[in-house]
Amino acid sequence: MQTRVVSVANQKGGVGKTTTVINLAACIAEMDLNVLVVDLDPQANATSGLGLPRQQDTSLYKALLGDGDVTNIVQPTPVKGIDIIASELDLAGSEVDIARMDNYLHCFSAALAPVVEACAYHFIIIDCPPSLGILTMNALTASHSMVVPMQCEYYALEGLSVITRLIRQLRDSGANPGVELEGILMTMYDGRTNLSGEVVNEVRKHFGDEVYKTVIPRNVRLSEAPSHGQPVIHYDRGSTGAKAYIEFSKEFVARAEAFITGGQHLAMPATPQQPGEPVQQPAGAAPEQSPVDLQPETPPPGN
Repeated sequence: MQTRVVSVANQKGGVGKTTTVINLAACIAEMDLNVLVVDLDPQANATSGLGLPRQQDTSLYKALLGDGDVTNIVQPTPVKGIDIIASELDLAGSEVDIARMDNYLHCFSAALAPVVEACAYHFIIIDCPPSLGILTMNALTASHSMVVPMQCEYYALEGLSVITRLIRQLRDSGANPGVELEGILMTMYDGRTNLSGEVVNEVRKHFGDEVYKTVIPRNVRLSEAPSHGQPVIHYDRGSTGAKAYIEFSKEFVARAEAFITGGQHLAMPATPQQPGEPVQQPAGAAPEQSPVDLQPETPPPGN
């Protein structure tokens, strides 16, 4: 077994990033796969959404600066099969200190290496801050791939072009030659509007099979679950939000199973009824993008 490290990231907030981390991890755990969630977002929403206190002193900040063993701060969650490296308040100011380090893009990969090499988890899923700053860049240099939740709104393609250029530059610069786009997940789909369908179709037109077939709908239960410290599949399994994330998790694991098992097939849960209105199948390919300079949104200060 190999551990696959996946960042869930988007430079825009409010797109379902943390919701995706929590519910993807919970659905994967139901497949008898071991999952570690890393909450790199100082807001600590993934931590609280998995039933743990938001304000903790986890020493993650110290581990990022090379002053601590990250294996000592892994803790179980109330959700069976999911462990977590919880966020802490000190992360809010960590980017300034990390930026002063010579290896400022690789602090997290160095800290996480013992956990990855131990192969105790099938997946490590990282909840990134809603920006492309130093913490997110560290997550991406430590990851095999990136999942991008994308709200079904007008500016979706514009945001995706920034992310695809970043991934290409991470590869071309040597910062992480193997990083890839795991997939694009369309979220907050509203079947009552034409806009949601048009945006999904346009993203599929440009990015083809890189867009997951499952679309996550707007759903009240999905919004309520985090306030109860539960994934939606535990809060209301029969909701359209829960069914959508179960279906998405199957797609996600199917793409990754060859990597984590060496070719062996994994048992999948029964397919739930697909929520939302039907959407056209993927078509077309991703457009070519020109490289950009590899710089976080907050560049490191001068030495």
